[in-house]
Amino acid sequence: MKAQFATALLGLSALMGTTAFAQDNTLTINSFGGAYEEAHRACIIGPFEAATGAKVNVVTAYSADAFAQLRAQKDAPQFDVIHFSGGQEIVGAAEGLLAPIDEAALTNAADVYPFAKANLAKGEGPAYSIAAIGLVYNNEKLTTPPSKWTDLLNPEFSEGLVLTDISNGYGMLSFLMLNQVQGGDLNNIQPGLDAVKTLLEAGATVVATSPEIQQEFAQNGALIAPYASDYAFTLRKAGLPSGFVQGAEGTPASLITANLVAGRPNTELALKFIDQSISAEAQTCFAEALRYSPTNAKAELSPEVAADVAYGEEGVAGLLRFDPSVIEANRSAWVEEWNRAIAQ
Repeated sequence: MKAQFATALLGLSALMGTTAFAQDNTLTINSFGGAYEEAHRACIIGPFEAATGAKVNVVTAYSADAFAQLRAQKDAPQFDVIHFSGGQEIVGAAEGLLAPIDEAALTNAADVYPFAKANLAKGEGPAYSIAAIGLVYNNEKLTTPPSKWTDLLNPEFSEGLVLTDISNGYGMLSFLMLNQVQGGDLNNIQPGLDAVKTLLEAGATVVATSPEIQQEFAQNGALIAPYASDYAFTLRKAGLPSGFVQGAEGTPASLITANLVAGRPNTELALKFIDQSISAEAQTCFAEALRYSPTNAKAELSPEVAADVAYGEEGVAGLLRFDPSVIEANRSAWVEEWNRAIAQ
């Protein structure tokens, strides 16, 4: 399968030299590389190409880099559909870089949860997957799983608690949720910083990246880590016992969106691609491959997969979204405050 995709992409590179072809029957999108991009090809890109006869040119670019490219290309954009996981669609829509979407143009939109399509008319594309942030834990050592964010403050977990630096997107969302349950909000992160200081004094560990989380579980006796739902699956694939629970106080959500770029000639084809992305079939595939939560209410997951994600109306009811624009405006200052707190 990978070889077939590679062959197709090589052929596509030659065809991109023909302007008419590029405009009429080719889409340029970004994806996030690695296992994500493999799932993207298997779950959305491949089925879309088979159904439409179109070709999809994939540029590997994470959200921040893709957004920087979009801004740089403002007068002559190259992407037709652009994907974000950090809320960049809010800023892009406000700057006119993204085009409004008529919900009626998406045949699958009626099945998508309202929060995932709330601002189509403003230019914010629909969320087709969610990274739900909750509690990843060792389900062999903790036979009674944690159930609340405040459980992170339980002395029983202190030396087995792994926190992720807020320079990491999931680390930021985890911290903001801890801050919230301690009485803080986006205007006041001091309660969260105070909690982190207390946890570190009790023996908690801070890491910067997800591979370091895996190392802590594999080698250093980690018991619990606030992080994304898909990571419990990653740990299990590595042979480590792990489970995932949503904290009772709420579940921060990192929405992965598919957005229509303004000023491109093949809007109709791009909308078909976005529609494919929000289909039940595509989202079921993504959940099975990577344990991302579906936003299409008709996505049907096995009990095994459903246990790892925010699933169904009850599961998504606990989702909350910290305003990405506020996070972005304060990110540098918050990281400085965080660094001072963990250095003490």
